[in-house]
Amino acid sequence: MKLSHLLLAASLIASAQVGIAAPLISAKEAALPPAAGTLATRGISRGPAIKLTSPEADTPVMAPFDFKVTFEPRGDAKIDPGSVKVVYMKSPFVDLTPRLKSAISANGIDFAKADVPPGTHTIRVTVKDSEGRETNSVLNLVVNK
Repeated sequence: MKLSHLLLAASLIASAQVGIAAPLISAKEAALPPAAGTLATRGISRGPAIKLTSPEADTPVMAPFDFKVTFEPRGDAKIDPGSVKVVYMKSPFVDLTPRLKSAISANGIDFAKADVPPGTHTIRVTVKDSEGRETNSVLNLVVNK
């Protein structure tokens, strides 16, 4: 293979890795009916806090966008990253956890360039701390065309 072909191949591979949107929710999944019922949450919890930091909750964004969630442990407890579960609230539920596995840490979820179809998407995030305390939080993502 010629050097020019090798350089072209290397530059194509490098450009493919920069700025590529990764699917978080497919159009087929978005077309599923919404999950029935509501998620009951308790008022005050000693479990970890879950905060959507990007995009802003209920603020319309364009896809792709950076999907970032922060986990805040309480007291001396530590976040158990293996306990994190992310579910798209459709019927049937769509487990997004495997798609986010490499983006999950004890600090939260940092998934760059999430590709999500237009619409309002409800996602439930569950996390436990080292003392077994669990928190569920429902996040709404609003994506424009």
